[in-house]
Amino acid sequence: MAAPMAVNSGASLWGPLKELWETVDGAILKRQPETVHLLDLQLKKHKPHFMSLFKNVPKSAEQREKVRKASTEGIAIQGHQGSRLLPETLLTEAFILSDLFDIGELAALELLLAGQQQQPHFPGLTRGLVAVLLYWDGRLCVANSLRTLIQSRHGKTFTLDLNEELVALTTRFTDELMSRGLTKRILALVSEINVTQEFERLQKERGLGNEKHRKEVSDLIRECRQALADSLFCWTCQSPLTKDDTLALIGHLETVTAQADGSLDSVSLALVMALLYCLDVSFIEQGTEDREDLLQALPLLTERQYVSAVHSRLMDGQPWKLPGLQAVCRLAWALSLRVLSQLPQGSGLVEFTEADESLADQALLGDVFLFMKEGMLGCEGFVQEEFYIRRLHSLITDFLALMPVKVKQLRNRADEDARLVHMSLQMDGELPSSLRKDLDHLMVLIGEFYSNDPFGLELGLEFWCPTESLQHTSLQGSYLGMALQRPPHKQVVLSKFVRQMGDLLPSTLYLSYLCMLKGLANGPQCAHYCFSLLKTNGATHSDNIQGVSGSPVSWEHFFHSLMLYHENLRRDLPNPDSSHYRHPPLRGITQRELEGLTSFLQLLTTIISWSENARLALCEHPQWTPVVVMLGLLQCSIPPVLKAELLRSLAAFGKSPEIAASLWQSLEYTQILQTVRAPGQRQAAGIQVELSEIESSCEEYPLTRAFCHLISTLVESSVPLNLGVGLRVPGFQPYLNFLRESVFLPFPTRAYRRPAEKWEVADSVLEVFHKLLRSYEPQPSDFIQETVELQGEQVPADKPPGHSIMFHLLNDSPMLALCLSLLEEGVRQLDTYAPFPGKKHLESAVLHCLRLLDLTLQKEVVFMDLLRESQASMLVSPLEQLLQGVSPQTRRADHIVNIARYLYHSSSNPEAAFQSAKILRRIANYPNIHVRLVGDFTHDQAVSEKLMAGFVECLDNEEAEEGPEKEEDLDRQKKMARIRHETQIHILNLLITSLELKAPNLALYLLGYEVKKPVGSTNLQDPGVLGCPRSCLHAILSLLQRGTEKRSGPTLTQEAPHLAELCYQVIYQLCACPDTSGPTMRYLRTSQDFLFSHLQHLPFILSGNPIAALSQMSWLMKTAAIELRVTSLNRQRSHTQRLVGLLLDDQPHSQHTADGESGMEEETRSVSAFLHFDSASKVRRKLLSVLDAIDFSQDLPELLQLDFFERAQIEQVISNCEHVNEQGHTVCNVKLLHRVLVAEVNALQGMAAIGQRPLLMEEVNSILQHVVERNRVRRSLSAKRRALQSWRSLVETLLTACPADLIPADDRQLIIRDLLLDLHDKVLSEDAAGELMPIVAGAVFTLTAQLSQSVLSEQQQGLGSETSSGFASIANSSLHLILRKLLDFILCTGGGYQRLRAHLYGSLLYYLQMAQKPEEPDTLQKASKAMWERLTAPEDGFSKLQRENLAIIESYGKSLMEVVCRDACDGHEISRSSSQAQFSICLFSPSGSEPAGRDGRPSDLSTSLPSVAHSRVPSLGLVLYLLRNSAADFCQFHQSHKHSLAKLQILDQLPPEELKEATFIRDLTCLIVFYVNDLVHILAD
Repeated sequence: MAAPMAVNSGASLWGPLKELWETVDGAILKRQPETVHLLDLQLKKHKPHFMSLFKNVPKSAEQREKVRKASTEGIAIQGHQGSRLLPETLLTEAFILSDLFDIGELAALELLLAGQQQQPHFPGLTRGLVAVLLYWDGRLCVANSLRTLIQSRHGKTFTLDLNEELVALTTRFTDELMSRGLTKRILALVSEINVTQEFERLQKERGLGNEKHRKEVSDLIRECRQALADSLFCWTCQSPLTKDDTLALIGHLETVTAQADGSLDSVSLALVMALLYCLDVSFIEQGTEDREDLLQALPLLTERQYVSAVHSRLMDGQPWKLPGLQAVCRLAWALSLRVLSQLPQGSGLVEFTEADESLADQALLGDVFLFMKEGMLGCEGFVQEEFYIRRLHSLITDFLALMPVKVKQLRNRADEDARLVHMSLQMDGELPSSLRKDLDHLMVLIGEFYSNDPFGLELGLEFWCPTESLQHTSLQGSYLGMALQRPPHKQVVLSKFVRQMGDLLPSTLYLSYLCMLKGLANGPQCAHYCFSLLKTNGATHSDNIQGVSGSPVSWEHFFHSLMLYHENLRRDLPNPDSSHYRHPPLRGITQRELEGLTSFLQLLTTIISWSENARLALCEHPQWTPVVVMLGLLQCSIPPVLKAELLRSLAAFGKSPEIAASLWQSLEYTQILQTVRAPGQRQAAGIQVELSEIESSCEEYPLTRAFCHLISTLVESSVPLNLGVGLRVPGFQPYLNFLRESVFLPFPTRAYRRPAEKWEVADSVLEVFHKLLRSYEPQPSDFIQETVELQGEQVPADKPPGHSIMFHLLNDSPMLALCLSLLEEGVRQLDTYAPFPGKKHLESAVLHCLRLLDLTLQKEVVFMDLLRESQASMLVSPLEQLLQGVSPQTRRADHIVNIARYLYHSSSNPEAAFQSAKILRRIANYPNIHVRLVGDFTHDQAVSEKLMAGFVECLDNEEAEEGPEKEEDLDRQKKMARIRHETQIHILNLLITSLELKAPNLALYLLGYEVKKPVGSTNLQDPGVLGCPRSCLHAILSLLQRGTEKRSGPTLTQEAPHLAELCYQVIYQLCACPDTSGPTMRYLRTSQDFLFSHLQHLPFILSGNPIAALSQMSWLMKTAAIELRVTSLNRQRSHTQRLVGLLLDDQPHSQHTADGESGMEEETRSVSAFLHFDSASKVRRKLLSVLDAIDFSQDLPELLQLDFFERAQIEQVISNCEHVNEQGHTVCNVKLLHRVLVAEVNALQGMAAIGQRPLLMEEVNSILQHVVERNRVRRSLSAKRRALQSWRSLVETLLTACPADLIPADDRQLIIRDLLLDLHDKVLSEDAAGELMPIVAGAVFTLTAQLSQSVLSEQQQGLGSETSSGFASIANSSLHLILRKLLDFILCTGGGYQRLRAHLYGSLLYYLQMAQKPEEPDTLQKASKAMWERLTAPEDGFSKLQRENLAIIESYGKSLMEVVCRDACDGHEISRSSSQAQFSICLFSPSGSEPAGRDGRPSDLSTSLPSVAHSRVPSLGLVLYLLRNSAADFCQFHQSHKHSLAKLQILDQLPPEELKEATFIRDLTCLIVFYVNDLVHILAD
C-alpha cells in the first residue's frame, strides 16, 4: 500500500502508522543500517499511540460542523492550494464511519480520502470498504510494532542479536509503556475486540463487501488481537510482570472459555503461555552469564508480597470457567514453588513452598494432562511457536523430575485400577466409577506432544540417557551438546521414567505407553534410542523356545505375535471364488488386539521412518522377517484399518532402495493387487475387491490411501522393469491402471462418511502420478512397439508409466478432464474464502494437478518430436490446444482462465500461484494462442478484473525474497518467500515473451494497453485516474521506484537483482517496440520521472552478483538512449538537456558550467596534470563511472585434467549439451550432461570398471564443476558485452543524435578526450578480455570521428582568426596520449581481429586529419605572398602537431608498418557498395569531397559520421617521411605480398557471399599501397 493523502485535520489513522511499522520492521527484523535514529524519531512521534493503545480521537461538534461545511465552503488538504469542495456523499460516508468506529469526524474523512486513493489496490471495493480495511490495518501496524519492540528487549529466554544502542532504545521505551499500565490495556482490548460483534456492527452499516473483503477484515481483526496477546507473551518471556499485572492476567484467564472442540483459541493460548512464562524459574538451571542479574529482577525471589498474592489467588477454591486451565496454572505454580524450595533464596518462603504437593494434587484432580492435550495441543497455533513448545516441554519434564513421588503415586494408582478392571471383566460387572486415568493422560500427552516437531528441536532426546557413544557428529537437543560421561540428573530421571513405566506394564496402560514411545521416537537420534530399548527389552530366541516371555513392549514380543496371528489367520484364508471372502470369519482379532497392533505398527513406522539402521536391522533379522509376515497378513481377512497400518509400515521399510527392490517383487508375488488372473478364476481378488465392495460400502478408504502411499514411496526409488516377468507382461502398467481406473477416475462419484477423505484419496493418487511423470524422460525406444515372450506367445510390451500418463494428458481423456474439473472445483472452493473439511488436501491435490500440466507442457515437445520421427500409430494433441477446449461444467472455454485464477489466491496459496504462473509462461511461448487468450481473459468483466488483480498482487507481494537457487533446510516462511519471488520471475518472463509477439497479446492486456483498439492509442494513467485499473506496469514501476528517493538507490536492485533486471527489460521492450513506445515513454516522462530518478544512481554495484548489476545497467542505458533520441527528435529540449547534464556533468552540484576548462593555460597542461586536474572541485562523469563498473578482465576456468575420459570426446559431449538460455547466453545443460556421463559410466562392463567406478564418478563431478564454472564465465562475458554495447549506444546517441548546442564545443572535446583515454586504459590492460575489443574499437571510431568533427567545426567558426587551431581545449599532450594509445591498440590486436582494426584505421585517419591545416581560399592577397615567405613562416599549431605526430608514429617503426602492410595485402575482401564505396571515392578523388546527406534526409548513425574531405587526406610527403628510415624493409614487405595485390583486379568476380562478409578495411589501407607504388617508381627512377 502506498502512503495516503494527508489531510490537515490531525493525526492519520493509517498512513503514519504504516510508516511506523515499516521503520520498526526495517530496524529490528530486517536490520537495515542507519535506522536507529529514524526509529527514535518515529517512537517519539507516535508515543501517544502506544500510550493510549487503540484509543481513537474523540468526536466533537466542532469537527462535525467543519466536515458538514466542506461541501459548500471547502476544506483544506495538504498538498493542495486553497480549499477543496468535497461531494455530499463523501461527507455522509464520513459521518457513518465516524459513528461506526467512534472516531473523530476529520479522522473519518481522512480515512475515506485515503481509501479513495488506495482504491486501485483493491479492485471491486468502494472507498468506504477500503477505509474499513485501512482502519484495521492501521491498528494492526501499531500492534505489530509493539510486539516487535518488546521482542527486541534483552531478557531471559531469547535474543535477536541486535546492537546495544537499539536494544537500549527499545527497552527504555517499552519499560515506560509498561509502567503506564500496558498490561491491563492489552487485556481490556483482547476482551473488547470481538470478530462477531465487529461484523455485526459493520453489517448493520453495510461496511462489509464480497467474500474476500470479509475474509480480509476478519483476518485483520484476529491479527490485531493476536499481536496484542503476543506482545504480552513476549514480555513475560523476557521480563517478569509486576504483582498487579500478574493478578490481572490471572483474572483474565479465569473468564476464558474454550472453543467448540474443547481447545483454546490462539489468543487465549498466548495469554496462558504468558502466565506460564511469568511463573517460570527453570532458566535458573541454565547457568548463563547474566544469571545473577536475572535472579535479582525475579519478583518470585525478591518480593514476598508477589508470592503471597499469586499463591492465594491460585489456591482460591473459586472454580474458573475452564477447570482444566486452572489446573494447568496450579501445576505450573506448584513446580515453581518446588524449584524455589531448593534455592537458598527460597528459605523465607517456606509457608508457601510447603503447599506444592497439595497444589499438584488439585491440578491432577482437574485433569491437567487431559486439558494440556485437548485444550492446548489441540489449538492450531501451538506448534507454530517454538517457545510454546519449549515451555510445555519444561513443564512436563519438571513434573517428572521434580515430583518423582507424585509420579510413583500415579503408577501405583494405575496398577490398582488395572486390577479392578481385570476383576470386573472376569466377573462381567461394570467398571468401577472411581477410576482415574492421570498416568494414561500423561503418557498420551507426552506421545502427542513430541510426535509433532516442526522446528526439528528433538526435545524428546532428554528422555534418553545414552548408554554408548553415539556415532553422530552433530548432537542436538538438551544437554547432549556437552560431554557424555555423566548425563545431567534430570536426564537420568526422565530416562528412568521411560524404562520403569514399561516394566510390568498393566494392560490398561499398554496403548498409552506405546503412544508415548511413538512420540519419544520422533527424530533420527530418538528413533535410534527407542529401537535399542525395544531390542534390549525382548527375550532371546532361546528363551522363547524355553517358554520364557520377555517384555510385552519389545521387538521380540511384537514380531512373535505377528507371526502367531499370521499362522492362525491364514488357516482361515478364504477361496477367492468363495462368497465368504467378503465377510471376515468370527474367529479373528478382537477390538482390543486391533488397537494394540495398530499402536505398535505406528510405533514401528515412526522408528524405521527416522532410522535407516533400524530399517535394515529389522528387515534382515532371520527370525522376524517383518516384510514377509506383513505381506502374509495382508492376504488374510483382517479389518481394512489394520491392513492400512501394515501398508504404511511397509512404505516406511521401502524408504531404503535395497529394501524397495525386493519389496516390489514380494508385492507382485503376494498379489496384493491382482495382476495375474489364475486360469478358471471367476472373480477378481486383492485390494481391488476391498475397494469396490468393502471400503465403498463402509464409505471409508484407509486401505486405498495407504496403498497409494506405499506405491508413492516405492516409485521414488525406481520401478523394476522386470516386475511380474514370466507370469504377465512385465512392468508397472497393472498398478497404474488400478490407480487411474479404480481409484482416481471414480473418486468424485463415491460416497464418503468423512467429507475430507474425498480429497485425501485424490491427493494420494495424484502424488503418485506426479512422481511418475517427474521421473520420466521420453526416449526413442518408447515409441517402438516391442514384444515380449509370454507362455510361448509374443505379446506387446508395456510402455513406461510416465509414457502412459503423457499419452492420457495429451488426449481429451477422462484423466485430463478430471484434472481440469478438479482445478475448477478447487478455485471455486477457494473463492468462497470459507473453511471446509479437507481444504488442506484439496489444495495439495490441486497443486499436483497443476504440476502434472506443467510437466506435460515441459516434456511434450520432445515427446511429440520423437513420436513424429517414429511414425508410430499414436494420436496425441498438444496440451495447449486441449486447454482451449470447452469445459463440460460451464460450457465455456475457461480452462486456462481457471488456471490463471489461482494467481488471485497467491497470498493464501503461494505454491498454486507459482505453478499457475509457470503454466501460463509455457503457454505464452505459442504465438497463435494469444488472440484467443486475450479474448478469454477479457470476455467477462468481473473475471477480467480478478485476473488482472491476481497478476498485480503476485508482483506487488512484499514477502517475496530472492535467494540462492538451491538452498536446503529452509524453514517454511523462507521457502514461501522464495516461491513468491519465483512467481514474480515467471510473470515477468511471461510478459517479456509475449511482448515479442504481434498485438494483441497477453502482455499488452496485463500491462494496461489497448487490446481492442490500436495499441498506440493507449493513454496510460496513474491507477485510479480516469478509471484506469492498477496494471502489471504500475506494479513493476512501484517495485523499481522503491528507494529511488534515498541515497542508496533502488532497493530492488540490491534485494532482488534478477527481478530488477527483468523489470528493466520489460520497460526497455515497451520503449523499443514501435506500438508501445509512444504511450510508455510519455507516461514514464510525465508521471514517473522514471529515467532521471534511476540514472542518477548509476552505476549499480552488487558485490555478490556483478552479472545481474551489469544486466540491470544495460537495459537502463538502452532505454535512456531511446529516450534521448526521441526527445531530441521531438525537440523536447529541457528533457534532453536534463539527461545530458546528468550523464556528462563533472561538477559536484547540479549547476552546469559551460566554460569547462577553457580558461586554463595550455602551457601548464601536461599528462599528469590532465590525469589529476582539479580533483577537489570535479567529480567523475556518470558515463565514466558506469564504464569503471564494467570489469574488462575475466577469470577463465582451468583446463580439464582427465585421467579416464578423452578430452576431445568430452568437449564434443559438452558442446552437444549446449543450448541458448532465456537470457540469450549459450550455456551447457548441466543436468543433461550429468545424465549422459552417468549413463556412460553405467555402460562400462567388467570387474575393472566396477573397481574404478568411484574414481570415474569423481572425474564426472570434476567435469560438471568445470562446466558450471564455464557457464558462469560465459554468462559473465555476455553480460559485460551487453553492458558495454549499451554504454556505447548511449555514448553514440549523446554525441550524434542530441542537439549539438546542448554540449559546448570545448566541453565536447574534453568529454570525448576523457572517454577515449578511459576506454584505451581499460582495453589495453594486460588481463582485458579479447571478446570486448570489437565493441571498444567501434566506440573509439565513433569518438575519434566526433572529436575530428568537433575540431573541424571549431576551425570553420574561427577561420578568420590566425591562432584558431580547433583543438585549443585539449592540450597537445592529451592528443599525443590518444595517438599512442590508438597505435598500441592497433598493435595489441596482433594477427587476428582484422575487422576490428578497420575501426581503428578509421580512427587513426580521423585523428591525423585534425593536424591538417585548412586550405585558405584563393585570393589576390594570397597570390601576392611569395613562396619564400610561406617557407620561412614560423611554425604554427598545425605544423607542430603534425611534426610531433610523425615522431610518435615513427617511433613505432617496423612493427606498425608490418601490421598495416599485412592488412593491405591479406585483409578481408571488400564490398564496393553504398557508403563504403562512397568512402573510398572520398579518399581518392577530388569529386568525393562533397559531404553526404546534403538533401536533409534523416540519416542513421553511420551516415551521420563526418566524411573525409580530399584535402584532409595525408599527403605523399607524409608517407615518404614515415618510410624514410625503413624504405628497404618496406620494399621487402611489399615484394613478399605483391602477389596478393592482384586480388584488387578480380574484385568484381568474387561470389556475393564474400562480398557481403567483406569489410572496408582495404579502403582505409589501400591509400598507403598506392603511395608505396609511387615510391617504388621514384626509387626505380
